[in-house]
Amino acid sequence: MRGVFRFLAPRLLRALIAVWLVSTVVFVVMRLSGDPVPLLLPPDAPRSEIFRVRRELGLDRPLPAQYGVFLANALRGDFGRSIHFREPAFAVVRGYLGATVELGLTAFLLAAIVAVPVGLLSAVKRNSPIDHVAMGMALVGQSAPTFFLGILGILLLALKADLFPTGGRGDWTHLALPALTLGAFAMASIARVTRSAVLEVLRADYIRTARAKGVAEWLVVVKHTLKNAALPIVTITGLQFGTLLGGAVVTETVFAWPGIGRLAIQSIYNRDYPVVQCAVFLSAIVFIMINFAIDLLYGVLDPRARR
Repeated sequence: MRGVFRFLAPRLLRALIAVWLVSTVVFVVMRLSGDPVPLLLPPDAPRSEIFRVRRELGLDRPLPAQYGVFLANALRGDFGRSIHFREPAFAVVRGYLGATVELGLTAFLLAAIVAVPVGLLSAVKRNSPIDHVAMGMALVGQSAPTFFLGILGILLLALKADLFPTGGRGDWTHLALPALTLGAFAMASIARVTRSAVLEVLRADYIRTARAKGVAEWLVVVKHTLKNAALPIVTITGLQFGTLLGGAVVTETVFAWPGIGRLAIQSIYNRDYPVVQCAVFLSAIVFIMINFAIDLLYGVLDPRARR
């Protein structure tokens, strides 16, 4: 039991520090972006009305006092009321969270299901035409900006071929193009890391020994190679999953997908402090939880990590 605590304690501490740092940075940056009160009142509003609104929003207090109130409320899950929507910020973000989870999870599953077999096949068929084509496409997927892939997909697959809608949320046809666009970078990254990890294991002595004993090639690849190459594959896959859930801003904007990334961008323009802070806080929590789960998975896959 003591060993488990020693394994988990530093990771939990790092997770808490990361959440605190993210929350603090967002709080400070949003206050530096400007005062939201002029956006809520007409240009000719009297100063008394401006002071009243600032007092209602708690913006008349010193910055350290505002920060203390923010931390105390955030620990209770209260991020205040949205300045733009006039309702609790957490309720606003929760209404958009489902769309982001749907898009991110679909993109992740698509990327993982395609990328791991492609990377594995590319390593087994090293320097073959299959390898060159697969890694060439992976290079394009990592190099092309997301907004470019999204616009290109809309132009070719939505407008020219009329296969998918150009935007919005609905059935699977609305989801396919944004998921492909969002998952392109993750797919390329996972495929390249899988290829590198498998190639490194294929050079090991025990792989040559297994082949010398007459073990079938597919069994060598699946049982011996893929298992021992799992750590870097799990790492990149988990990190890409967190990135897809928290970094879908560009894709959601291009395809008018009603997720928290698009909501955060709109709230930044409106200087809606509570909504931005809540959206970033939840995204950070998800990303950190995924990293924590990866650390735990290390202990399962590799006994050396537990020591």
